[in-house]
Amino acid sequence: MPLLLLIVTIGAAAGFLATRFMRVRTDVPTTIALGIGGALLGWLALRFLAIFPGWAALAVGAILGAMGIIWLWQTYTGRR
Repeated sequence: MPLLLLIVTIGAAAGFLATRFMRVRTDVPTTIALGIGGALLGWLALRFLAIFPGWAALAVGAILGAMGIIWLWQTYTGRR
């Protein structure tokens, strides 16, 4: 349960940072959802590659994953 809470917390922050880095305007629920999805995706990818240990993998992976999801969302929905 604590890992899930950590993923949600870092994911929400990562969604905020990713939308700012990529200059995307979204509402708060969408930003949080993108961040949490990116956190899960990025954390799993970096843990698989074992580049960063523990929470560092979650933080870095969350931002990169959220940015990847935003890019896919923009590419396939045409929203900017």
